[in-house]
Amino acid sequence: MNASTGKALIVGGGVIGIACAHYLMRSGFKVTVIDQGSMGGACSHGNCGYICPSHVLPLTEPAALRVAIKSLFQPDAPFRVKPTFERKVLRWFWEFARRCRHRIMLESGHHLKAILDASMHEYHHLVKEESIKCEWKSSGLLYVHQTAKGMHEFAKTDQLLNNEFKVAARRVEGDELPLLDPALKTGLAGAFLYEGDAMLRPDHLCAEWKLQLQAQGVEFIEHCKAISIERESHRIKFVITSNGPITCDHFIFAAGSWSSEWGAELGIEIPIQPGKGYSVTMKRPEVCPQFPMLFPEHRVGVTPFDDAYRLGSMMEFVGFDQSIPDKRIQQLKRSAEPYLKQPWTEEIFETWYGWRPMTWDSLPVIGQAPGLDNVFLATGHNMLGLSLAPSTGRLLAEIVTNKKTHVDPAPYSPDRFQVA
Repeated sequence: MNASTGKALIVGGGVIGIACAHYLMRSGFKVTVIDQGSMGGACSHGNCGYICPSHVLPLTEPAALRVAIKSLFQPDAPFRVKPTFERKVLRWFWEFARRCRHRIMLESGHHLKAILDASMHEYHHLVKEESIKCEWKSSGLLYVHQTAKGMHEFAKTDQLLNNEFKVAARRVEGDELPLLDPALKTGLAGAFLYEGDAMLRPDHLCAEWKLQLQAQGVEFIEHCKAISIERESHRIKFVITSNGPITCDHFIFAAGSWSSEWGAELGIEIPIQPGKGYSVTMKRPEVCPQFPMLFPEHRVGVTPFDDAYRLGSMMEFVGFDQSIPDKRIQQLKRSAEPYLKQPWTEEIFETWYGWRPMTWDSLPVIGQAPGLDNVFLATGHNMLGLSLAPSTGRLLAEIVTNKKTHVDPAPYSPDRFQVA
């Protein structure tokens, strides 16, 4: 691995690409970031903005396979898998299914916890020392339950998180909830408050971070699509883009769900499937939640921004579908109704969808591309891209410069997907 600095090109200008630019620039690189759309767009734009160390359990939990199969017969299910005979997709689900076991779930959870905790540490530095204005709030994340059954079932998860990962929550009984947050209805079963979690406004983070990096010499080129590469032995010479060829010393692919399309071009396997999510951003209700919240029984998230209010959820494996069905937006609104006094407002600012880059083992892909000396991957962050961005950027820069890493990089290595 070439440990020298020089010029680095990052393909992908979401929050992961921006984070990589930050840490590579700090390591002495001259950095250029390109994106086929706008910086901080796509999946980095309209998510719920949670920074959540409490999300240590991977999607590959034992119950996930049953939920996926059930969704084949429920088109309106919040977790939905569209039937397909495409070989690549079928293989992805086969590999995903093989990992839906308790032991593997715990193993992956420990790998996620390491990078989640490291990323939270980096965020505290970025927000305080770098003064990135992004509506950062460290009040915690509230998991609210409508029914006693939901509360009972989640209590088992909370105990697992505490015993296995030392992630503890404060239990709040139903009659206490309106006192904790007056936006919640009476009659709810209760909640668990994970006080180590935080929230921010993702579009503000990306915009502010980009401006700071631009002022320090990072070049951002929007609406510049990477098309192909020119390869020479075990190196890339340049990337051919819609704006012409770009030559650099190091190339980082942080293209989110589109990363899998680069596998054939790079001669490696990048098994990522797009997991589509939705959100609707609207005017704040008069009685607005004080906490960011999740309603696990209805699989919807609520985020109160300073001047807006967002509902977000869903996980659809439907390929690169670009539609925003009105029924999904209405479903988000209905899903919040059992919990909140004013679950939604009429003034809509934005309806949105994004494709989360889902790996079959629920772990991100960070490291040197197999067989290529100057190519690196930073992708596959599943539903945790915002939470994992700073630690990903730092780890990527440490790997590129051959420095001691702040977390063990082995669990996230692209090598794990390559067939011998």
